[in-house]
Amino acid sequence: MPFRSTLLRRLIRPLLAAALLCSSAYSAAAAAMVFRLVPYGQTDLCRSRCTEVISAEGEITNETPRQFLEFVAKNLENPNLRSVVFLHSPGGGVQAAMRLGELFRKTGILAVVARVRPPVEPGGPTVAVPGARCFSACVYALIGAKKRIVPTTSMVGIHRMFFYEDARDPQTGEERRERTFGTSSFVTQLARYASTMGVSRNLIYAAEKIDPDNIHILTGAELKKWGLGTRKY
Repeated sequence: MPFRSTLLRRLIRPLLAAALLCSSAYSAAAAAMVFRLVPYGQTDLCRSRCTEVISAEGEITNETPRQFLEFVAKNLENPNLRSVVFLHSPGGGVQAAMRLGELFRKTGILAVVARVRPPVEPGGPTVAVPGARCFSACVYALIGAKKRIVPTTSMVGIHRMFFYEDARDPQTGEERRERTFGTSSFVTQLARYASTMGVSRNLIYAAEKIDPDNIHILTGAELKKWGLGTRKY
Protein backbone atom coordinates (compact mmCIF):
# COMPACT_ATOMS: atom_id res chain seq x y z
CA MET A 1 0.00 0.00 0.00
CA PRO A 2 2.30 2.81 -1.16
CA PHE A 3 1.43 6.42 -0.43
CA ARG A 4 2.24 7.55 -3.97
CA SER A 5 -1.01 8.42 -5.71
CA THR A 6 -2.39 11.40 -7.61
CA LEU A 7 -5.57 11.38 -5.52
CA LEU A 8 -3.66 11.53 -2.25
CA ARG A 9 -1.48 14.37 -3.48
CA ARG A 10 -4.64 16.32 -4.28
CA LEU A 11 -6.01 15.62 -0.80
CA ILE A 12 -2.93 16.65 1.20
CA ARG A 13 -2.96 20.39 0.50
CA PRO A 14 -6.56 21.15 1.57
CA LEU A 15 -6.24 18.79 4.54
CA LEU A 16 -3.11 20.61 5.69
CA ALA A 17 -4.84 23.97 5.34
CA ALA A 18 -7.76 22.76 7.48
CA ALA A 19 -5.40 21.28 10.07
CA LEU A 20 -3.58 24.60 10.42
CA LEU A 21 -6.89 26.37 11.10
CA CYS A 22 -7.92 23.81 13.74
CA SER A 23 -4.62 23.56 15.64
CA SER A 24 -4.20 25.12 19.07
CA ALA A 25 -1.86 25.01 22.04
CA TYR A 26 -1.79 21.91 24.20
CA SER A 27 0.31 21.02 27.21
CA ALA A 28 0.70 17.60 28.71
CA ALA A 29 3.01 15.72 31.01
CA ALA A 30 3.64 12.89 28.57
CA ALA A 31 5.79 13.38 25.49
CA ALA A 32 3.80 14.44 22.45
CA MET A 33 3.44 12.00 19.57
CA VAL A 34 6.35 11.82 17.16
CA PHE A 35 6.27 10.35 13.65
CA ARG A 36 9.36 8.62 12.25
CA LEU A 37 10.22 6.51 9.24
CA VAL A 38 11.45 3.03 10.13
CA PRO A 39 12.84 0.48 7.65
CA TYR A 40 10.97 -2.79 7.95
CA GLY A 41 13.04 -5.80 7.04
CA GLN A 42 16.62 -7.05 6.86
CA THR A 43 18.35 -3.85 5.83
CA ASP A 44 21.58 -5.48 4.63
CA LEU A 45 19.50 -7.45 2.11
CA CYS A 46 17.01 -4.85 0.88
CA ARG A 47 19.42 -1.90 1.25
CA SER A 48 18.01 1.22 -0.45
CA ARG A 49 14.85 -0.66 -1.43
CA CYS A 50 13.76 -1.49 2.12
CA THR A 51 10.09 -1.04 2.81
CA GLU A 52 9.56 1.82 5.25
CA VAL A 53 6.67 2.22 7.70
CA ILE A 54 5.63 5.02 10.04
CA SER A 55 6.30 4.80 13.75
CA ALA A 56 3.87 6.93 15.79
CA GLU A 57 4.67 7.10 19.49
CA GLY A 58 3.55 9.46 22.22
CA GLU A 59 0.54 11.41 23.43
CA ILE A 60 -1.97 12.75 20.91
CA THR A 61 -2.15 16.55 21.17
CA ASN A 62 -4.08 19.16 19.20
CA GLU A 63 -1.02 19.52 16.98
CA THR A 64 -0.77 15.82 16.14
CA PRO A 65 -3.22 15.71 13.17
CA ARG A 66 -1.43 18.58 11.44
CA GLN A 67 1.97 17.07 12.18
CA PHE A 68 0.84 13.76 10.67
CA LEU A 69 -0.24 15.49 7.47
CA GLU A 70 3.02 17.43 7.28
CA PHE A 71 4.94 14.19 7.76
CA VAL A 72 2.99 12.47 4.97
CA ALA A 73 3.40 15.46 2.65
CA LYS A 74 7.15 15.50 3.27
CA ASN A 75 7.52 11.80 2.48
CA LEU A 76 4.85 11.42 -0.19
CA GLU A 77 7.33 10.84 -3.02
CA ASN A 78 9.27 8.17 -1.12
CA PRO A 79 8.76 4.99 -3.24
CA ASN A 80 9.57 2.75 -0.26
CA LEU A 81 7.02 4.21 2.12
CA ARG A 82 3.89 2.18 2.80
CA SER A 83 0.68 3.44 4.36
CA VAL A 84 1.30 1.51 7.58
CA VAL A 85 1.48 3.11 11.01
CA PHE A 86 2.84 1.31 14.05
CA LEU A 87 0.96 2.96 16.92
CA HIS A 88 1.99 3.21 20.57
CA SER A 89 0.24 5.85 22.68
CA PRO A 90 -1.12 6.40 26.21
CA GLY A 91 -3.93 8.56 24.82
CA GLY A 92 -4.38 12.33 24.70
CA GLY A 93 -7.04 14.69 23.41
CA VAL A 94 -10.30 13.06 22.35
CA GLN A 95 -11.15 15.48 19.54
CA ALA A 96 -7.59 15.46 18.24
CA ALA A 97 -7.63 11.65 18.26
CA MET A 98 -10.84 11.60 16.22
CA ARG A 99 -9.33 14.05 13.75
CA LEU A 100 -6.22 11.89 13.48
CA GLY A 101 -8.43 8.85 12.92
CA GLU A 102 -10.28 10.66 10.13
CA LEU A 103 -6.95 11.46 8.49
CA PHE A 104 -5.88 7.83 8.86
CA ARG A 105 -9.00 6.83 6.93
CA LYS A 106 -8.55 9.48 4.21
CA THR A 107 -4.94 8.42 3.65
CA GLY A 108 -5.72 4.68 3.70
CA ILE A 109 -3.71 3.82 6.80
CA LEU A 110 -3.28 0.28 8.09
CA ALA A 111 -2.67 0.72 11.83
CA VAL A 112 -0.81 -1.83 13.95
CA VAL A 113 -0.69 -1.47 17.72
CA ALA A 114 2.99 -2.28 17.97
CA ARG A 115 6.41 -0.70 18.28
CA VAL A 116 9.27 -0.93 15.85
CA ARG A 117 12.82 0.26 16.11
CA PRO A 118 15.52 0.76 13.49
CA PRO A 119 18.22 -1.92 13.36
CA VAL A 120 20.54 -1.94 16.35
CA GLU A 121 23.49 -2.61 14.05
CA PRO A 122 23.96 -1.35 10.48
CA GLY A 123 22.47 -3.87 8.08
CA GLY A 124 20.59 -5.70 10.79
CA PRO A 125 16.87 -6.43 10.98
CA THR A 126 14.21 -4.05 12.17
CA VAL A 127 13.62 -4.61 15.86
CA ALA A 128 10.07 -5.41 16.98
CA VAL A 129 9.35 -4.25 20.53
CA PRO A 130 6.58 -6.20 22.28
CA GLY A 131 4.11 -4.73 24.71
CA ALA A 132 2.83 -1.76 22.73
CA ARG A 133 -0.34 -0.09 23.95
CA CYS A 134 -3.15 2.07 22.63
CA PHE A 135 -5.05 3.44 25.61
CA SER A 136 -7.77 5.99 26.21
CA ALA A 137 -8.13 8.52 23.34
CA CYS A 138 -5.63 6.56 21.22
CA VAL A 139 -8.46 4.10 20.58
CA TYR A 140 -10.37 6.82 18.72
CA ALA A 141 -7.43 7.36 16.38
CA LEU A 142 -7.13 3.61 15.88
CA ILE A 143 -10.83 3.42 14.98
CA GLY A 144 -10.23 5.57 11.92
CA ALA A 145 -7.63 3.32 10.30
CA LYS A 146 -8.70 1.45 7.17
CA LYS A 147 -7.50 -1.78 8.77
CA ARG A 148 -6.61 -2.33 12.43
CA ILE A 149 -4.30 -5.00 13.83
CA VAL A 150 -3.71 -5.69 17.53
CA PRO A 151 -1.07 -8.41 18.05
CA THR A 152 -1.38 -10.63 21.11
CA THR A 153 1.64 -8.88 22.67
CA SER A 154 -0.10 -5.50 22.54
CA MET A 155 -2.94 -3.96 24.53
CA VAL A 156 -5.89 -1.71 23.71
CA GLY A 157 -7.53 -0.09 26.73
CA ILE A 158 -10.69 1.96 27.20
CA HIS A 159 -12.28 4.09 29.91
CA ARG A 160 -14.70 6.98 30.26
CA MET A 161 -13.51 10.08 28.45
CA PHE A 162 -12.78 13.22 30.44
CA PHE A 163 -11.34 16.68 29.96
CA TYR A 164 -9.49 19.11 32.21
CA GLU A 165 -10.69 22.68 32.53
CA ASP A 166 -9.08 25.57 34.37
CA ALA A 167 -11.19 26.90 37.23
CA ARG A 168 -10.79 29.26 40.17
CA ASP A 169 -11.57 28.29 43.75
CA PRO A 170 -14.40 30.61 44.87
CA GLN A 171 -13.05 30.75 48.44
CA THR A 172 -9.27 30.99 48.01
CA GLY A 173 -9.15 32.44 44.50
CA GLU A 174 -6.52 29.88 43.55
CA GLU A 175 -6.56 28.44 40.06
CA ARG A 176 -7.05 24.71 39.72
CA ARG A 177 -7.76 22.11 37.07
CA GLU A 178 -11.10 20.38 37.24
CA ARG A 179 -12.07 17.17 35.53
CA THR A 180 -15.21 17.21 33.40
CA PHE A 181 -16.81 14.47 31.35
CA GLY A 182 -18.15 14.33 27.85
CA THR A 183 -21.74 15.43 27.40
CA SER A 184 -24.34 13.00 26.12
CA SER A 185 -24.30 14.80 22.78
CA PHE A 186 -20.53 14.40 22.52
CA VAL A 187 -20.80 10.71 23.41
CA THR A 188 -23.38 10.41 20.62
CA GLN A 189 -21.01 12.19 18.23
CA LEU A 190 -18.22 9.81 19.17
CA ALA A 191 -20.51 6.79 18.73
CA ARG A 192 -21.57 8.07 15.31
CA TYR A 193 -17.91 8.50 14.34
CA ALA A 194 -17.16 4.90 15.37
CA SER A 195 -20.13 3.60 13.40
CA THR A 196 -19.06 5.57 10.31
CA MET A 197 -15.65 3.91 10.54
CA GLY A 198 -17.17 0.42 10.73
CA VAL A 199 -16.78 -0.04 14.49
CA SER A 200 -19.70 -0.82 16.80
CA ARG A 201 -21.18 2.07 18.77
CA ASN A 202 -21.25 -0.31 21.73
CA LEU A 203 -17.49 0.11 22.10
CA ILE A 204 -18.06 3.76 22.98
CA TYR A 205 -20.94 2.97 25.33
CA ALA A 206 -18.82 0.31 27.05
CA ALA A 207 -15.94 2.76 27.48
CA GLU A 208 -18.26 5.29 29.11
CA LYS A 209 -19.05 2.75 31.85
CA ILE A 210 -15.40 2.35 32.88
CA ASP A 211 -14.18 4.52 35.77
CA PRO A 212 -11.80 7.13 34.30
CA ASP A 213 -9.14 6.24 36.87
CA ASN A 214 -9.12 2.66 35.61
CA ILE A 215 -8.51 1.04 32.25
CA HIS A 216 -10.23 -1.96 30.73
CA ILE A 217 -7.98 -4.01 28.45
CA LEU A 218 -9.98 -5.36 25.56
CA THR A 219 -9.92 -9.10 24.99
CA GLY A 220 -9.58 -10.72 21.60
CA ALA A 221 -13.29 -11.56 21.75
CA GLU A 222 -14.17 -7.91 22.43
CA LEU A 223 -11.96 -6.69 19.59
CA LYS A 224 -13.83 -9.01 17.27
CA LYS A 225 -17.30 -8.35 18.72
CA TRP A 226 -17.01 -4.60 18.29
CA GLY A 227 -15.14 -4.79 14.99
CA LEU A 228 -12.18 -2.83 16.32
CA GLY A 229 -9.42 -5.07 15.03
CA THR A 230 -7.90 -8.43 14.41
CA ARG A 231 -4.98 -10.28 15.96
CA LYS A 232 -3.68 -11.41 12.57
CA TYR A 233 -1.53 -9.47 10.16
